[in-house]
Amino acid sequence: MREPMSRPGTEPVVRRGPGAVRTRKPRIAVVFGGRSDEHAISCVTAGSVLRAIDPERYDVVPVGITREGRWVLESADPARLAITSADKLPEVDPALARVALGGDDGAGDLVVQEPGSPTRTLGTVDAVFPLLHGPWGEDGTIQGLLEMAGVRYVGAGVLASAVGMDKHYMKIVLQSHGLPVLPYAVLSVAAWERDPAACVETVDSLGYPVFVKPARGGSSIGISKVTARDGLEDAVRRAQQHDPKVLVEVSAEGGREVECGVLQGFGTNPPDTSVVAEISVDDSHEFYDFAAKYLPEEHTRLTVPADLPPAVVARIQELAVLAFAALSVEGLARVDFFVLPDERVVINELNTMPGFTPSSMFPRMWEATGLSYPDLVDRLIQLSLHRGTGLR
Repeated sequence: MREPMSRPGTEPVVRRGPGAVRTRKPRIAVVFGGRSDEHAISCVTAGSVLRAIDPERYDVVPVGITREGRWVLESADPARLAITSADKLPEVDPALARVALGGDDGAGDLVVQEPGSPTRTLGTVDAVFPLLHGPWGEDGTIQGLLEMAGVRYVGAGVLASAVGMDKHYMKIVLQSHGLPVLPYAVLSVAAWERDPAACVETVDSLGYPVFVKPARGGSSIGISKVTARDGLEDAVRRAQQHDPKVLVEVSAEGGREVECGVLQGFGTNPPDTSVVAEISVDDSHEFYDFAAKYLPEEHTRLTVPADLPPAVVARIQELAVLAFAALSVEGLARVDFFVLPDERVVINELNTMPGFTPSSMFPRMWEATGLSYPDLVDRLIQLSLHRGTGLR
């Protein structure tokens, strides 16, 4: 693995007005919240990023999307976006002033609309940092909106975001590039309702235990481990509460769950990979579920870097870059793997907008690689400012 590359300097932004040309700091809109089940996790991520962005280098505007899809001008106070317990999760305040993004000849303006007050503009947005997790954000929808508005943004484009969100098509793409994945089956609502017995037989052919997941979800929401046929129906119904499309995947029994971060290089430079990290949970959790990921507990151990043979680490980093390229990802990705007992490595999934708090695995892996959390945030912003929109 190469050392992370140094960032280029922030280029001055020229603002043209009647009789004047001046420079200003790049204006970055941090967008978070959203309509998905991962609304709260997006808020937590945004709080951490808002705390890390250097106000001396950037003009930061926090934009929240409510659970109903309303865009509002949010608070920049990171403490308000913190997660404290399972019954007190942060969310975007729908009572705040509404905000809209307008496009004009490739420049997007943020327009604020407050009841009883004239419409006002916050000025042109130079880049958006979309910290949305799950559908209606991480899945290519906001990326398409920003492309239409001609506004630069952090992270993967429309196609990579959509494919990365849908575990079914992600596996198809990875397999088509000869990359190793676990055996799986996809259960649509129509197939399950029309012939549940045939669906059960399909899952039986995979062999138990299996994991039953919403195909387009994250943060382990709606996931169940099923050890026998009699638990399958309940698991499918649970996953369908979050996504009508359900993915059933063979459990990597005895495997070690590891992750690797990938960052796009500047210009034509190849991607960088982080150290590899390992996740393990104690017997109080059957797998790395929502509580183990996000709630304050002592039942999860994150080993950074993972204690693995150098050849296995090299293979993981190689596969991470190949998966990044296979999905045409830009900006960043966290690629999740299983190392099987015989040291074979298989790809679990690729996340185009991974958890991004300082305690999340992606920033921790880069910290151990030599890139601090603030510098990681800055590098992603710089990558977006040096990349245009449209076909590329």
